[in-house]
Amino acid sequence: MKSGKKSFHEMAAKFKQGVVSMWETADKVAREKAVNALEAELGELENIFGILVQGAFIGIPSPPMQISLDLLPLMEQELTIMIEKIETANEPISHLFSVFDIS
Repeated sequence: MKSGKKSFHEMAAKFKQGVVSMWETADKVAREKAVNALEAELGELENIFGILVQGAFIGIPSPPMQISLDLLPLMEQELTIMIEKIETANEPISHLFSVFDIS
């Protein structure tokens, strides 16, 4: 009789460990997706900031030119993102589908 109880406790412990392992894996996947979404959103915000500050170069209202030119040396990352966005400017929806992995 004790061996029956022992095997039940062992099975319950294995089941619990399996559920915990599955939960930890799901948690890691969710965190990874959240980080990827935040990185994509940060890139979009940097792109918007670059467009707002350097908008005179593409014909939209912007801060006075002196401020834009003073900020230009500090905006290397934003300008790089703006140049990368040129490739996907014609297909913004496809860019969103690739960022958020909609399938």
